[in-house]
This record gives sequence, structure tokens and C-alpha cells, in this order.
Amino acid sequence: MNPHCRITGQPRWLGRWLLPAVASLGLIACQMPPQRDVAQTAVPPAAAPAPIAFDNAVLKAANELLSRVPLPPTSGQRLALLIDPLVDGVTGSQSLATRSMEQRIVDLVRRDYPQLEVQAFSSSNLAGQPLVLVGTFTPINNAAGQPTGDRDAFRICLALADLKTGKVISKGVARASPDGVKTTPLPFDADSPAWTRDAAIDGYIRTCQGSKAGDPINPVYAARIMVAALLNDAGNAYNGRRYHESLELYRRALNTAGGDQLRAHNGAYLAAWKLKRRDEATLAFARLVDYGLANRQLALKFLFRPGSTQFIADAQISGPYPLWLNQIARRSAQNRACLEIVGHTSRSGPEPINQRLSVLRAQAIKDRLDSAEPLLVKRTVASGVGSRENLVGTGSDDAGDALDRRVEFRVIDC
Repeated sequence: MNPHCRITGQPRWLGRWLLPAVASLGLIACQMPPQRDVAQTAVPPAAAPAPIAFDNAVLKAANELLSRVPLPPTSGQRLALLIDPLVDGVTGSQSLATRSMEQRIVDLVRRDYPQLEVQAFSSSNLAGQPLVLVGTFTPINNAAGQPTGDRDAFRICLALADLKTGKVISKGVARASPDGVKTTPLPFDADSPAWTRDAAIDGYIRTCQGSKAGDPINPVYAARIMVAALLNDAGNAYNGRRYHESLELYRRALNTAGGDQLRAHNGAYLAAWKLKRRDEATLAFARLVDYGLANRQLALKFLFRPGSTQFIADAQISGPYPLWLNQIARRSAQNRACLEIVGHTSRSGPEPINQRLSVLRAQAIKDRLDSAEPLLVKRTVASGVGSRENLVGTGSDDAGDALDRRVEFRVIDC
């Protein structure tokens, strides 16, 4: 019998004799020995890895990735390696930092991995089902390991996808210190007016961040990789100021299966605007708005004067804003959409002021839309979230975090 049990209401000595007989009657009181506090023996969480210098972090992640690839025994046999340009792991944008990372990886491969042959990321080279390297470069809070709060480090994620097997075959990760990192967006990303969640970009990011070696390549990314090469050529042409070539490539992408993407709509508008084709730019922007409304979310990079609801006084920046506002108002009214207009600010400055400013800016945009399309007066509401929903979160207050100062249009139930 349990030595910690006795019969209730009886002397202890009597319990020794009656315990077996009355056990089934439920007259036994048991005092169990004290249990150890499990929390006292819990293993403490592992400390966050310390960020290292940017160049060293890129080499660490790249060597970790490439050293795990089964390579031919000699440099006489070479595997084709394509690099789908690296992006920010939240916004999907490219920057001087991601471009620099790509060049460092190319230099490393040519120096230390002769069994690999770096080829251009093009549709013709993709036809041979090569290895494709994807990667993200994301500002994070190092202690939390997430893109939230104070972003005091960058997380590098690299993945190698084998198009022949349809699987991710290797991964490499590292964390970089922000010192000296140039996050200035490339011209296309700096000029792009709109942002929304995009299935193609999400598929790219998940192929890197949401995978481990042996997992299948994200199916959306795999299905749209050919048009990704076309969009890469279009973006390179835009960044090189070859706007005629860029426009033609964006047109082709939009008419290709899987080409209905944010990058294609942004690019078709931007190239037409640069070529001063006002009618074509207006139509392209209308299609961009329709794309956002269909996704129930569209953020536009309106830039305001500091602490103000007035647009920045630079025609190169704010010149197209009337076109944007007119098309948002017109397409929203035609689609009978109801919108929550949400203001955002960067995280610099006191949050109570940021909160108030974000509401005022959203209300200013609402007033402009209501003036253009009176039907929207009862179909739109204004709100603000201050800096609580920053996407970039660096607080640099320049082109690198312009998206944090966006105005967002969210489709809501009427």
C-alpha cells in the first residue's frame, strides 16, 4: 500500500490494519510527496548569435551553402549556377546591399568552387534546369530574431534550389552588423509607387526562409521562375535607364502566364512615365490599382513634408501624385469598393506624435479622394497606426525606408 495514505478519521495504528479492507470505500486520504518545480529545471533559451561584419557574414553564409553541395570531383565537370537576385526578406525589394552580396558570392564561386559555373539568370539558361541560388537580406531585432522593434542586425538567408529534382538542396545563414551596410534601393525599387503582398515574391522568400534542405521548392516560385527572369531583365533595363527596352519587357511579362505581378505593373507604369507617355502611364496605373483592390490591399509611397500633411515640394517626386489619387478614386468608385485609408510613419520621433501624424495624413488623403469622387465619402474611413507596422524599420528616414511612411488602402466590407 501507498505509505503516504491513511484512513480518514481513525488513529494511524488502526489504519495499518483496516487499510486493505476499506481502500475500496474511498475513505483513504493520501498526502503525496512534493513535486519538483519543472520550471526550475527548464533549459534557458539559447543566446542570439552575435552579428559579424557584413562582408564576413556574406562569406560565412555562402560557404556554408556551397560546401554542402555535392560537386563533381574535378573542375572539368561543371554545374551551372544561376543567381535569382537577392531581395529584402519582408518587402521583396533590391538594394545596393543585395547587389553587393550577389557580387561577393559570384567572386567566391569563381575563386573557390571551380566545379560551379555562374551563368546569367535568363530564360534560356533556366531551360537547362540548373542550380538556382535565392537569398534574402532582412533587417531584424537580433535578440528576438524577428523583423520587429529595433532593427539592430541583418539576417542573411541563402538557399540553393535544384530545378532538376525540384528540391532545396542546401542552406546557409548568418547575421550581419548594420555598420556600413548600404540599404539604398536600386532605382526601380526606389521609384516604384506601390507595394502589396505578391504571391510570386512571397514564393521566392519562402523558398529561402521557410525551407530546409530536402524540401520541395515553393510551387508558386517554381511555376513563375521563367517570367521572373523576364522581369529581372526588365528591371535591369530600367536601372540602366533603357526605358524603351524596359517598357517592352514589362509588356511582355504582363502578357505571359504568371506575369500578373506587382513588379510588372509597377514597371509598366514607371517606364511609360519616364518616356512621358502620359496616357499609357495612366492606364498602367489604373491596372496597378485594380491589382491592389483585387488583393484587398495597396500601399502607396506618398512622401510628405516632415511633420506635415502636405506633400513634399519636389516635382520629380510628387508630380505624379494627382494621377495616382485620381486613379485610386476612380477605380475604387467603379469597383464600389469600401476602403480603410491607413497612415504610417517611420519609427523616428515620439510614438504619440507619430500616431497622431499618421491619422492626419490618412485623413488628408481621404479628403482628396472624396473631393475627386463624392461617392467615396461614405465608403472610406481614415485611421493611422504610427510606426507600429513598419516594414523596413531602420528609422533612416530616407529612400531606404520610404515604404514605412506609406499610405495604405485596405478593402473592407461595406
